[in-house]
Amino acid sequence: MTPKKVLKITSNVITGLLFLLLIFMIFVVVSSKASGGEPNFLGNQLKTVLSGSMEPTFKTGSIIAVKPVSDSSSLKKNDIITYMQQDQSLVTHRIIEVIKQGDQVMYQTKGDNNEDTDSQPVLSQNVVAKYTGFTIPFLGYLIDFAKSSKGMAALLIIPGVLLLVYSAYSIMTGLRELDKSQKETEKTA
Repeated sequence: MTPKKVLKITSNVITGLLFLLLIFMIFVVVSSKASGGEPNFLGNQLKTVLSGSMEPTFKTGSIIAVKPVSDSSSLKKNDIITYMQQDQSLVTHRIIEVIKQGDQVMYQTKGDNNEDTDSQPVLSQNVVAKYTGFTIPFLGYLIDFAKSSKGMAALLIIPGVLLLVYSAYSIMTGLRELDKSQKETEKTA
């Protein structure tokens, strides 16, 4: 392969990656703002892991995908659920026991990295979502940054500027090549 072909392929790959990065950042920022919190993707909510209570299943700072549950009383042992606590915060832990009392279903939960079970069983109506099995390590730090005003500006502007600078560089290189081939054509004529 000639050096020109390698340069052209490299140029196309870099342009494509910068464009995809820009599109992804726009998605993250817009989705975070539209949902008022975590972004949504293909019917799943993307949640940031804020503590190490579920390690090694998910690392702190990871993004996990959870799917809203329609029948929260049908969950079973070993399912990983996201539920609302009394203080309105969300927690994602594993069900270690299903407790049925008449019509009421409750779940005893525990973080994989915690020694003790959670102090209160979770009422089935407090279950918000179930973990889908999809995790991206450390992306949560970027999502949290994207929620801030500085982060939103940086994540939209930086990839756009990089794409524009690289496009300008590609145009200048192309013009130099065109000028060079024109001069060679004039010399031979």
